[in-house]
Amino acid sequence: MAKRYLIDTYGCQMNVHDSERMAGLLELAGYEPAADASEADLVIINTCSVREHAEDKLYTRLGELRVLGDQTSRPPVVAVTGCVAQQEGTALLRGTNGHLIDVVVGTQQIKRLPMLVAEAEARADRSAIVTTAPWDDVTFPLGLTRRTDAVKAYVTIIEGCNDHCAFCVVPSTRGHERMRSRQEILAEVAEAVASGRPEIHLLGQIVNHYRAPDTPAYGFADLLADVDRTPGVERIRFASPHPRHTDAALIEAIQTLPRVCKHLHLPVQSGSSRILHLMRRRHDRQTYLDLAARLREEIPDIALSTDVVVGFPGETEADFEDTLSLTEQVRFQSMFSFKYSPRPGTLASRRMPDDVSEADKTRRIVALQALQRRIQTELHERAVGATIPVLIDSASRKRDGDISGRTMGNMVVSLEAPSGSNPEHWIGRTLPVIIERAGPHSLRGRALHPGHPHADTLQHEDGS
Repeated sequence: MAKRYLIDTYGCQMNVHDSERMAGLLELAGYEPAADASEADLVIINTCSVREHAEDKLYTRLGELRVLGDQTSRPPVVAVTGCVAQQEGTALLRGTNGHLIDVVVGTQQIKRLPMLVAEAEARADRSAIVTTAPWDDVTFPLGLTRRTDAVKAYVTIIEGCNDHCAFCVVPSTRGHERMRSRQEILAEVAEAVASGRPEIHLLGQIVNHYRAPDTPAYGFADLLADVDRTPGVERIRFASPHPRHTDAALIEAIQTLPRVCKHLHLPVQSGSSRILHLMRRRHDRQTYLDLAARLREEIPDIALSTDVVVGFPGETEADFEDTLSLTEQVRFQSMFSFKYSPRPGTLASRRMPDDVSEADKTRRIVALQALQRRIQTELHERAVGATIPVLIDSASRKRDGDISGRTMGNMVVSLEAPSGSNPEHWIGRTLPVIIERAGPHSLRGRALHPGHPHADTLQHEDGS
């Protein structure tokens, strides 16, 4: 009987994709997926350390597995991977008294996971194996990834980061920047589309810093053009770009390439130039505002989203007001906002006191999120009455007969499956949808039949 594995994944899109890769490696080694930890021979916890609460989830999960292990005569092998594994290494064993974790695998060593698990199982004393050594090889066998999404496919183009923003743990957990070859990237795109996935998500810590390792003149805009030409690709998204690498070539690519989504996630982090300087972000408030204005002028229907940190060391009320006013001026389609927490190994944690009170952080993030919710609602309401193409990516688990998908601008739209048909039938298909209602987080619409007079008259997402 084949052994079974379970992977718990926390954190970013790259972690999700790493888990897909680990699943492929394990299945190649003869494992089968398990429905839950109680039937698993191997449990992998793929961790995140970008924010404090994501890291806490590791220790909560380890506690649950300890209880499970006490209830069975054959507890599962436990492997910890991801950014916490890379960051903590052997310290994880001290934190759990070494009684539960069998393998600790850093972010650059996941290709060795099946071999390390087998080695741990063979040890009579079940002593743990820890490997966090850097590894510059960013290749991955084609066709081995076990993709978990029926519509979109993640494709990593860059590993690591060289920017060292003061608050960010990524350079120490993911290593220095390494580019995959364009040939390998395009081969994976073609393989993903051939598997029935029409939407490609290109991933990198600073995705628009891509340069082909064998041809430095070949940049991110060139890669987008090649992916756009790949037969079967319907939509292209990417995350996350940096404002300072959003150049004329990238703007033109978003403007002119038909399959590149008119959505740009452009992390600003703060609206205060003073705080941006302390963060080592390498852009200031006015540069960001000028870029946003240029994007809206050259691509009028573009949707902008962002990341914001509140309560960074030294942030005053005036600095926070700058963040509110920038948010009001840019009018983001969506925002990920977080309270600052010191991350181990970062410049901020070493040199800057965490001097903004928890009460002030909470008050500020509540105010920011209320403002963003109002802006999102207003932007969504402008789409009411428009007919917009929606790529269906899921069937509702809560409402029978409902399906949902995303627009080119990344707005979530829910609707009833056409003619009472099986909702699963529509996953992966693009439908013309007339928007009937809007809320702060999603839209509600109705699919138009092919013969409807407005079915072929698709509009911009603001209704124009």
